[in-house]
Amino acid sequence: MPDPRFFEDLGPAPLGELAELVGAALSDPAAASRPIRAVAILSRAGPETVTFLTDRRRLDGPVATAAAACFVATEDAQALPAGCVALVTSRPQAAYALAAQRLHRARAFAEVAIAPDVRLEPDVRLGPGVVLGPGVHIGAGTEIGANAVIGAGVAIGRDCQISANVTIGFALIGDRVKILAGAVIGEPGFGATAGPTGLIDIPQLGRVILQDGVTVGAGSCIDRGAFDDTVIGENTKIDNLVQIAHNVRVGRNCVMAAHTGIAGSVTIGDGAQFGGRAGIADHLVIGDGARIAGGAGLMHNVPAGETWGGVPARPIRQWMRETAWLGKHAARREGGTE
Repeated sequence: MPDPRFFEDLGPAPLGELAELVGAALSDPAAASRPIRAVAILSRAGPETVTFLTDRRRLDGPVATAAAACFVATEDAQALPAGCVALVTSRPQAAYALAAQRLHRARAFAEVAIAPDVRLEPDVRLGPGVVLGPGVHIGAGTEIGANAVIGAGVAIGRDCQISANVTIGFALIGDRVKILAGAVIGEPGFGATAGPTGLIDIPQLGRVILQDGVTVGAGSCIDRGAFDDTVIGENTKIDNLVQIAHNVRVGRNCVMAAHTGIAGSVTIGDGAQFGGRAGIADHLVIGDGARIAGGAGLMHNVPAGETWGGVPARPIRQWMRETAWLGKHAARREGGTE
């Protein structure tokens, strides 16, 4: 279930209503009155949730899910377990997105700059123009800079420094965290799918978790999770203008130089280091202590302790040998020796 501090529950909705909403066909019409309270991914679905199936890799064997129902293409409906009602549609992910919009809604701001139920511990300092949404909790000794906007339900720990013009939503933030000017924490990650009349946004129902001692540089963006949380581990230091996408998990004591870009669902081990302008493709695993050179374009997993560079990135010695070889042979051709 999405965190109720950040999302309103708009359910339940009868399964038949969801089928009609998205234009899906129920495999069991007798289940039309079954109540559905939430959307969830396959691995986290429960008896009152609806999920979707598009990943062909999950069809190698029986599909394991406890969901009450699943949006699925016609040819995949037979793979669902007994008790999971098939909602047959040509666009399962788009149907899931529309169902999510029916069942969940992000909590809105209050009509005043500081909501009446905000909780401020001793010695909290607020700059001019600060906006604090409903249910915000800020720990002792924390400073919130001018014109910062803290969304509904956000919890910020003690002795934090939140600079001017920072925007934070859908986030849980530890102690001694520093977020520099203009950073944006918790906006929806990039996700869209083809709907019946064009592209539609996929609701992002996760959170951002910044553990103790994290630093986020000016102008950096950390997206909230689509299904799971985006997590930044303890004492990790993020430079200015870094982009971290949804569902990314960063370990402890990592370093990211400016203009690093991490695509969605990447897992990064403790102590990893990223040079400036490194670009990381989605769903990769980067091991403990790995180092990614500045300007690298990473498209493969990196084992623990290794250093990779280049585009496409490969082990640093291999990259340097190939670069030297190319330079040598280019020089020969220019000199007319080949």
